[in-house]
Amino acid sequence: MTYLDSLATLIRSCLPPDAEPPKDSAALFRLYAVLLNAKGEQVTDEDVHDAWSAWMQTVNSAHEALVPFSDLDPEIRAFDAPYTEAIRAAARQARRSNM
Repeated sequence: MTYLDSLATLIRSCLPPDAEPPKDSAALFRLYAVLLNAKGEQVTDEDVHDAWSAWMQTVNSAHEALVPFSDLDPEIRAFDAPYTEAIRAAARQARRSNM
């Protein structure tokens, strides 16, 4: 397990119980770990959507949400918020434990 995998696991643990991450999303959570390292608590929903889009291109390049964040309907944008909050919470925990 690499440092990114450790951060990815931490991010997953910070998700709310009702969050339903995509199946086979280990690579997606590694991208989220990169966001945690690069942006920490300053990560935005748009950042999360961009990371998801990069991952989704390898999974389903025809997915209807592969558009800029600003072009998404508000109800679709809302799907990114739990992941943004999880990355922020993980950043706080990592900072406290010097991960």
